[in-house]
Amino acid sequence: MENVPASSEESRASLPTSAPFLAVSLVIPVRNEEKSVPILIESIRKQLFSPAEVIIVDGGSTDETVRLAAKLTEGDERFRVIEAGAATPGRGRNVGTAAALCEWVAYTDAGIRLEPNWLERLVAEVRRDLLVEVVYGDFEPVTETFFERCAALAYVPARQTGPERNMRGPFIASSLLRRDVWQRVGGFPDLRAAEDLMFMEQIEAAGFRIAWARKATVYWQLQPTLARTFKKFILYSRHNVWAGRQRYWHYGIARQYAMALPFIVLALIHSPWWLIVPALGLIFRALKSIWRRREARGLLWLLNPLQLLSVLLIIFTIDLATFIGWAQALWQQPPVPQEVQGL
Repeated sequence: MENVPASSEESRASLPTSAPFLAVSLVIPVRNEEKSVPILIESIRKQLFSPAEVIIVDGGSTDETVRLAAKLTEGDERFRVIEAGAATPGRGRNVGTAAALCEWVAYTDAGIRLEPNWLERLVAEVRRDLLVEVVYGDFEPVTETFFERCAALAYVPARQTGPERNMRGPFIASSLLRRDVWQRVGGFPDLRAAEDLMFMEQIEAAGFRIAWARKATVYWQLQPTLARTFKKFILYSRHNVWAGRQRYWHYGIARQYAMALPFIVLALIHSPWWLIVPALGLIFRALKSIWRRREARGLLWLLNPLQLLSVLLIIFTIDLATFIGWAQALWQQPPVPQEVQGL
């Protein structure tokens, strides 16, 4: 186990360079993930294309994550555990990438299980086109319970179709890139949410050559309850506001409720029947969300009343979390970003 990053130009020079796809560093930020880390580590060990090294960066866990990760990887020299203090996912990825010895870096997250051919299929895109600098894989939500199925319909991005893509994403936790891409865009923002989106936007704006590995799949564990979904989206909302990204999320939600406000006022001063109008608006949003994610399912599935009500409740809960996180961001001071090392 390490307490600080341990990268050096001499170590990097000892790795293969003539065929850059032969050496990949896998970087994973974690924090309080004692339940999910064993599943992730097991799926890493099952990779058909083995990473040259796996760097697990702990961001200040207060549970058994660090001890468990060290125990489960004991004797496997590919694994390193770096304790980075109270690090956000953005800083955790920066610490791990700075410590990486390989020219190519893959990213995934805790709470994820990798398909055995995940890394192999990411690497295959580099073998297919040596000019590729970034590869995005696919992801699927884990939907073992009724709540998880409804949560996926409420907020997991819909599958995008096109000549080159029939997949979700891009998704940083299913990606592979040259280490110098990370350097040239200035690393990840030191944030607990939205850092991945901002990093990928910088990649696109810089014009790097991107490939899509449609069958390189990871499975993402959603929050298992409504209460934990509510708490997580408050955090997402707060950090998105601190990142100045209200126009991508918050303003759209605010406009919808501003349109509902006159009907709420009419219900208070005239008749409760006016509440039907904003209620129909929420129902329409739920139906639209389900329809976009139907993936060839039939009309009867779409109109399942219990499913519809559950998706509606999850959407409303996320809306409420959005406003609470927004208020917290305006009231509280954002954390001070730490300098990105290794750039």
